[in-house]
Amino acid sequence: QVQLVESGGGLVQTGGSLRLSCAASGTIFRINTMGWYRQAPGKQRELVAAITSGGSTNFADSVKGRFTISRDNAKNTVYLQMNSLQPEDTAAYYCNAGIRIMGREYEYWGQGTQVTVSS
Repeated sequence: QVQLVESGGGLVQTGGSLRLSCAASGTIFRINTMGWYRQAPGKQRELVAAITSGGSTNFADSVKGRFTISRDNAKNTVYLQMNSLQPEDTAAYYCNAGIRIMGREYEYWGQGTQVTVSS
C-alpha cells in the first residue's frame, strides 16, 4: 500500500511562513506529478502548486511569487514553502501524487494538514 504523510501545518500570523512536507511510502515504481491542493470551509478544493518528475512547476495565480514547490525524488518527498501568508491562505492542505505501480498510474491523497493564518 502507498501512503502520503503530510507535516508542517500550523498557526501563523499574517506575513509569516510555513513549510509543508509530504512523504510517499510503500511499493512505488515511479512518482510522476506531485502537488498540493487546499480546501477552505465552504469552498471547493483547489490546486495550489504542482511539480512534475522533471521539475516543471505550476502555481495558482493567488500564490505566485509567495509559494514555492520542490521535491526530493530520492526521498519521494514534496515540499511547499509558503511565504507572506495571508488570512485567505487558511485552509486544509492536501498532498496529491500520481504514482506508477505495476504498469498503471494511481492517484493518491494525503490526510490533510491545517494551515491557519491569523490577522
